[in-house]
Amino acid sequence: MAKTATITIRLDPKVKTEAQAVFDKLGLTTTQAVSLFLNQVSLKNGLPFDVHIPNAETAKALEEALAGSNLHQTKNTDDLFASLKS
Repeated sequence: MAKTATITIRLDPKVKTEAQAVFDKLGLTTTQAVSLFLNQVSLKNGLPFDVHIPNAETAKALEEALAGSNLHQTKNTDDLFASLKS
């Protein structure tokens, strides 16, 4: 079947550049990557990855983290793991 359909999208230029860098490492063009994604959507009859709406506790934690409040700071990873064990 000939490939004749065209998709035009608008996205953040930074996202496009970062995604293209990943595709380059994988040996894919952006067109091939989008085609791969759409083929997987078609095959799985849905998104090819899990998408979840966070529960209230997770949503609150995300909001606080994005606002920079209620954060726990440690000096390094050893201190972080030690604090998690206690």
